[in-house]
Amino acid sequence: MVAKRRKVRNRNEEKAEEPDLKKQKPTNDDSKKELEKAEQQIKDEVKLTDVEEQSKERREAEKNAELASEAGAKDILEEDREVGGQSEGLEGSNESEGPKLPDLDEKAEQKGNTKTGPDNEANQAPEPTAVTHQVIEDEENGIAKFEFDGVEYKFKERASVIEEREGRIEFRVVNNDNTKENLMVLTGLKNIFQKQLPKMPKEYIARLVYDRSHLSMAVVRKPLTVVGGITYRPFEKRQFAEIVFCAISSTEQVRGYGAHLMNHLKDYVRNTMNIKHFLTYADNYAIGYFKKQGFTKEITLEKSIWMGYIKDYEGGTLMQCTMLPRIRYLDAAKILLLQEAALRRKIRTISKSHVIRPGLKVFRDLKNIKPIDPMSIPGLKEAGWTPEMDELAQRPKRGPHYAAMQNILTELQNHAAAWPFLQPVNKEEVPDYYEFIKEPMDLSTMEVKLENNRYEKMENFIYDARLIFNNCRLYNGENTSYFKYANRLEKFFNSKVKEIPEYSHLVD
Repeated sequence: MVAKRRKVRNRNEEKAEEPDLKKQKPTNDDSKKELEKAEQQIKDEVKLTDVEEQSKERREAEKNAELASEAGAKDILEEDREVGGQSEGLEGSNESEGPKLPDLDEKAEQKGNTKTGPDNEANQAPEPTAVTHQVIEDEENGIAKFEFDGVEYKFKERASVIEEREGRIEFRVVNNDNTKENLMVLTGLKNIFQKQLPKMPKEYIARLVYDRSHLSMAVVRKPLTVVGGITYRPFEKRQFAEIVFCAISSTEQVRGYGAHLMNHLKDYVRNTMNIKHFLTYADNYAIGYFKKQGFTKEITLEKSIWMGYIKDYEGGTLMQCTMLPRIRYLDAAKILLLQEAALRRKIRTISKSHVIRPGLKVFRDLKNIKPIDPMSIPGLKEAGWTPEMDELAQRPKRGPHYAAMQNILTELQNHAAAWPFLQPVNKEEVPDYYEFIKEPMDLSTMEVKLENNRYEKMENFIYDARLIFNNCRLYNGENTSYFKYANRLEKFFNSKVKEIPEYSHLVD
């Protein structure tokens, strides 16, 4: 500050010594020009002096900053040396010059030495124990822990659960209340639904998403990126809600957002409304997802409760989910883990299957392998094993044609003309039906037979399907709608079988 004031004073003195050229009156034109020239020269010199002084001040400020930075670095280094007890590794240090660090040659000589310097202070840290390694590994793999009755349990958390806990995503319930942020979220949902549900008219999706009788729960990645969501309409007086749209962005479908979103929705709806059931129409690609979330094709709600209230979609499968009142769905993983642990404790009271026994030594000599009696294997009999169990275990769970038959049957059930054939004919509604039809068949009966491995060959499956169409044409006249439905569904069935080359000859 003293130096700066001295410079300002010198400049003022120089300016005071400058002649006031403006006040001098020129006697002629030549003197006037000389006066203007001198005045301009003085101004240029003053500007040049100002620029030089500013440049000098800037250089001094930068130099002071560098000195302060070096001093701070030395202070930090001194603190590290004092805290870590590493003064022995510093050679030739003094207070005026600061600590002298060992060069590369000295480091090479000190390799293997227990004394450490600041550059290799990591060597002085205690080695992590096996427990530390396990904790780090659990965190990296998303393994969560909790304690119940003094016992520690572990389970793997979904990526979506971890992201929500870390604050990277959130679950919002929004509706069209004209607020800017909610409208932005609804617009993001609308765009995802329109992209993920290409067969649905875009105008129809937009109308329902913005409809004020509908609510939406959105997965939002902060600050405001919509990842997916569910749009639903509550019918609180009838104790059910209809899930209208459900979709997750195609780039985010491997992180467990769908399951976590449904758990959030169940807990929220049950806690805020008098709603116990969900109904939805699922397309072929969504049936598997809804089954995993507790939905079933078996509709236990009376038709009078929901018929005429929910939207009917051609080609969709109606599914229902009844919520359990005593379950918090966000804690379902913990609850299932506790139930499994309780079941294992019960099993241990009547079985020794949990006891780990040494391996068999009879197979060590590969040149002299002989069959042994399974009952002589330690622990096998105690575990409750029988030869019949081995035969059952060796049977294939599904036949070779199961996947193809399941796909065709699902397509049949979702067809618009299939509704008269989904369930057995009601004897009370059609009393004389079973007098004419001696071998009745329907699509639900075919599904049961398929799941129980009753169709060993594709021919048996095709026989039952044709039985449905022939029975319908036999009982109903040609002019009835049922007769026409049977023809439409049979034509569709034949086309689906022909799509599989190895079975196409069966319907020619």
